[in-house]
Amino acid sequence: MPQIPALIPAQMLSPAEQALALKLVTEMDLLRLKAIARLHARGLPPDVGWDDLLQEAITRVLVGSRKVPEDVPMVAFIAGIMRSLRTEHWRRHARGFGHERVLLDHTAGEPERDIVELRDPSPTPERALAAEQELAAIARLFADDPVALRILACLGEGMSAEQIRVVTGLSKTDYDSARKRMRRALLREGLTCQPK
Repeated sequence: MPQIPALIPAQMLSPAEQALALKLVTEMDLLRLKAIARLHARGLPPDVGWDDLLQEAITRVLVGSRKVPEDVPMVAFIAGIMRSLRTEHWRRHARGFGHERVLLDHTAGEPERDIVELRDPSPTPERALAAEQELAAIARLFADDPVALRILACLGEGMSAEQIRVVTGLSKTDYDSARKRMRRALLREGLTCQPK
């Protein structure tokens, strides 16, 4: 009977190595992480922003509550933490936390007779999966286009076209060309970024 090889546990980075690996994250890596955070934040309650997910993931690496394996790139590891955080938020909502109280009928002067309904603001699993798949496809589509990633990051921040041009250093013509290129790519792939 053949022997099954024993699994070799992955070597973990020390806290100092983890901090150094975070310092070595490039601007492009940070743009990718921001885009990934935006993807994971879609469908979460309004009080949970993409920046909350990213900061919490980085904090968990810095304080050592999440150990980084040597053979896993820092960007991939942080992306995995953000995915876990998103799932954590959805589970919390599934257990009843975060339900919104919606007033359906108000009897003047008699608050104890108000008719209230609890509504869950979190997306259904089907919508969440569809959104995640579409956002992952968008991220893959522009993975090799740093200009598009920067524009997407700025759009996610709610910046206007003029603000984006200032931040990215693009001329009006370059910005318009990049947006057209992005729009065509999205349409070609059938990614409309519209709720279904």
